[in-house]
Amino acid sequence: MKTLYLIRHAKSDRNDPSLSDYDRPLSHRGMKDAPFMGSILSNDGIRPGLILSSPALRAKTTAIAFAEALSYPSESIRYDHALYASDVETILSLIRDVPVSIDTLFVFGHNPEFTECANLLTDGDIDNIPTCGVVTMRLKHESWESIGANSADIIGFDFPKKHR
Repeated sequence: MKTLYLIRHAKSDRNDPSLSDYDRPLSHRGMKDAPFMGSILSNDGIRPGLILSSPALRAKTTAIAFAEALSYPSESIRYDHALYASDVETILSLIRDVPVSIDTLFVFGHNPEFTECANLLTDGDIDNIPTCGVVTMRLKHESWESIGANSADIIGFDFPKKHR
């Protein structure tokens, strides 16, 4: 079974107007939420076969925090500029290129694209993936190449505020 985790970056800090959107760091809350959510997955025995991430600072920092919590080597995270300011079809194209040998894929990025992608893949009705939200989907087929509309089922949807 192929399992896809779409993970929105943790809460970012918007206090420095001189920073570009791309260079915004995580807020204090985001720095706590990312390792917390990673530890929840780790405690459930989840281990990514591959982590893909937007290289924007807030997504990159979130991916690294999850990787550390999941004992995934942070130097093995694959960053792709196409995950920053992308569209759903671009996200799907990146997923389709994942080797069939990978069973568990984590993808870190941004809204609104991630919410749109989750809804397209599952015929779902998620209004919004909140910051550091994790949507877990099981593919209906054994190939990443076949991913598309209604090709997966949501098997989990978690986010930090559920635990407060």
